[in-house]
Amino acid sequence: MPGFSTRQLDLDVCGDAYRLQVLSDRQQFADPDGHAERAGVSSAQWPLFGQLWPAGLRLAEVMHDFDIEGKRILELGCGIGLASLVLKRRGADVVASDMHPLAESFLAYNAALNGLPMLHFRRVDWASRVPALGLFDVVIASDVIYEQAQVAMLADAIATYAGDTAEVVVTDPGRGHAARLTTALALHGFERAAPAARAAGAPHALQFRRLAVAA
Repeated sequence: MPGFSTRQLDLDVCGDAYRLQVLSDRQQFADPDGHAERAGVSSAQWPLFGQLWPAGLRLAEVMHDFDIEGKRILELGCGIGLASLVLKRRGADVVASDMHPLAESFLAYNAALNGLPMLHFRRVDWASRVPALGLFDVVIASDVIYEQAQVAMLADAIATYAGDTAEVVVTDPGRGHAARLTTALALHGFERAAPAARAAGAPHALQFRRLAVAA
């Protein structure tokens, strides 16, 4: 027994069917070896990665029609990895990342549930650079800012892995950090792009592009 319970969730992403393994509820917790604690994941935060949040679904919908041709894509804080799964099904070159110790196994299981090959996963702590990852043409994330202090950390992580003229998509459920993220990314040379169309009440998809630096 893993010490936590799961359930399977069937959903539709822009007409495509997906099945996901998620945690049964937000009360699940199991860290017998202390891996999550050492990674800085508290017991309150522990189950958050294993849920499908509205912003996660919104990011998956945006990625369903996003231009992926010739682009290398990084998802930060992938959780159960729905957006990365959508990209993988489309044939994108995508790397999923998270700091939660169970994110990789959930991502692998969900890929198998949907008949997809194993996704490239890397454990990434925003505060520690992983040079081997290289640079990406697109960096995406969903609902990853819960506290004001995380805004600068996210912006720094995006800037670390974003190549010249990279695109960024961050879906935001309205926690009040969108303006701060825009300001923080501007310090790294990103400008806000026109927002993607959305249904009333749906999370915002904040989009940015890194400005090319003149030689």
